Amino acid sequence: MELDALDQKAADFFEGYIVRKDLVRTFARQFPVPTYVVEFMLGRYCASTDPDEIEEGLEIVQRQLSSRTVRAGEEELFKARAYKDGSAKLIDIVSVKFVEKENGYLASLPSVNLTKVRIPDKIVDDNERLLTGGFYAEVTLEYDSIIAEEKGNAFGIAELRPIQMSKRNVLDVMNEARTNYTSDEWRDFLIRSIGLEPSALSQRAKDAILLRMVPFVERNYNMVELGPRGTGKSHLFQQVSPYAHLISGGKATIAKMFVNNASGQRGLVCQYDVVCFDEVSGISFDTKEGVNIMKGYMESGEFSRGKESIRADGSLVFVGNFDVDVEHQQRVGHLFGPLPAEMRDDTAWMDRIHCYLPGWDVPKMSKELTTDHFGLVSDFFSECMTRLRFQSRVSAMQNRVYLGGALSGRDSNAVNKTVSGLLKLMYPDAELSVSDEDLEWAIRLGLEVRRRVKEQQKRVGAAEFRNTHFSYTIGDDGIEKFVATAELRANNEIGDDPLEPGQIWTISEGGSEIDDNAGLYRIEVNEGPGSGVKILNNPAPAAFKESLRYAEQNLYARSMQLIGDRDPRAHEFTVQLRAFDAAKKGSRIGVAALVAMCSSILKKSVKGGLILIGEINLGGSIEPVTNAVNIAELAVEKGASVLLMPVTARRQLYDLSDDMATKIDIQFYQDARDALLKAIVE
Repeated sequence: MELDALDQKAADFFEGYIVRKDLVRTFARQFPVPTYVVEFMLGRYCASTDPDEIEEGLEIVQRQLSSRTVRAGEEELFKARAYKDGSAKLIDIVSVKFVEKENGYLASLPSVNLTKVRIPDKIVDDNERLLTGGFYAEVTLEYDSIIAEEKGNAFGIAELRPIQMSKRNVLDVMNEARTNYTSDEWRDFLIRSIGLEPSALSQRAKDAILLRMVPFVERNYNMVELGPRGTGKSHLFQQVSPYAHLISGGKATIAKMFVNNASGQRGLVCQYDVVCFDEVSGISFDTKEGVNIMKGYMESGEFSRGKESIRADGSLVFVGNFDVDVEHQQRVGHLFGPLPAEMRDDTAWMDRIHCYLPGWDVPKMSKELTTDHFGLVSDFFSECMTRLRFQSRVSAMQNRVYLGGALSGRDSNAVNKTVSGLLKLMYPDAELSVSDEDLEWAIRLGLEVRRRVKEQQKRVGAAEFRNTHFSYTIGDDGIEKFVATAELRANNEIGDDPLEPGQIWTISEGGSEIDDNAGLYRIEVNEGPGSGVKILNNPAPAAFKESLRYAEQNLYARSMQLIGDRDPRAHEFTVQLRAFDAAKKGSRIGVAALVAMCSSILKKSVKGGLILIGEINLGGSIEPVTNAVNIAELAVEKGASVLLMPVTARRQLYDLSDDMATKIDIQFYQDARDALLKAIVE
């Protein structure tokens, strides 16, 4: 394997905590233990860049895993080994319970079918997690014939070595190392740490994979991921961390999830950082009450059974598959469709989901997607993540980011939790200052994954969720930016989200030339210091250049009416015309160009779903529209909700069919100032 710059950094700053991920795969599925157990062994013997040392370490790991893991049918062999030799070493998941009759603790070792194994009090006192679900460990199993005759439970645990990071300074190690990485390098290194190769992934896929990690670092985080089969949705929760538990199909009982009233045994949400429901469509609840208790827990992190109210901080993750593609799923229903009947149309349950992760953005797992490079040893990484759960990064947003008015209290809470989780992954040290770029990246992701939930609630039909125009304001310039979900909008549809300041949708009326037809355009204007107007289109269409020249002159001549005391001559406008039809000329769209320039100076967005029509002449008058009915029909086809036209076109629209007239709100303007006031968001 060729070491790259990222590998070199890992070897320099994480000495003793890294492992080559291709070595892990050589043992994958060879032994009946999760990946993090294999990595623990490799991290102990193969954490080196020296090929000879690695080779020697691999032999030791192979030998130990072969002799200490119990395959199906070998249970009696290990018991016999302990009986003959007095002890036997094995690797198993160990859990402990207190038994009153025994006046002490008894352990269970499932791989050798033993449930009443003696264990010294000191081992239990030193490893309290044995009592809350247990963990994988290297165990020395002893046999005592004298006790066998007296009590019957001949087997006991003489020694136990946890297969998990027990050092308390793990976060200090990570924090110190993180200062040597850029944000992009660190993001790639985290992805390598779970066994994937970032260079083979798109930015969207990387974002989705980082979102999968958020429940590990954020308490009481509720996430749904639905997408195609084979994208590794459950891998992280099954193989990478000992602090996660995977439920595959079957019944989710109250006793198993929350608390067993008969025994008082706390459930999975109390024992693990993350509880993941795999193949969620096949999961059912034993009672209707089960879903209600879950809803209460997802909201507050508390549940009550009997008189006692119990707090827990386990995150809930629901993963499953689409049988069809995303577009089809949206046509036939909504994106929560594959969930069990108790959840799929329950808007109250949906409202408690903090993140709907777009599983369709992650490619199907293949050999090309797995990495051969260094990544963090899973037990070190998972230990760091569990320590980060007790921190928060919401303070990084204070006085820097302001969320828009469309977000409810639950929306804001969901976004805050997602942003906090992403920033903890990117900046494990709370003292590190978060860059504006990373903060905005986290904000946009947080808003998108929560908005996806809101859009499905709207589809189910609940009127209270109709305002989904999520936005934020960042920085001193105070520009309100809107965040959409990629799957909602086709490329040639305008959607109903306000655009960035300086952007506007328009329809060209077409001109006298035979190839100058009506068509949809988006004008995009950026303003900065300087003067004049620069068109980025090369070559710039002559008809559009003419319309833009009229718009520019009207902006200078009527600046007081349009933009107040701001001086337009002190601004340079960079303009791009984007065509969304066969039409490319961009003729007779001067009013839209003028409003776009005003919007960029005023730092105000144009209303969502709006198309502005009209041409302005040098004297400031609005030219009459010749084919208003055709334009209105095209606007409906493109998905517009509002059409803003010159008032002179009103009579033509009497010929518009009743069907078309009900599908769009047609408004009229008198002059350029009137058009601007009606177009921009107040």
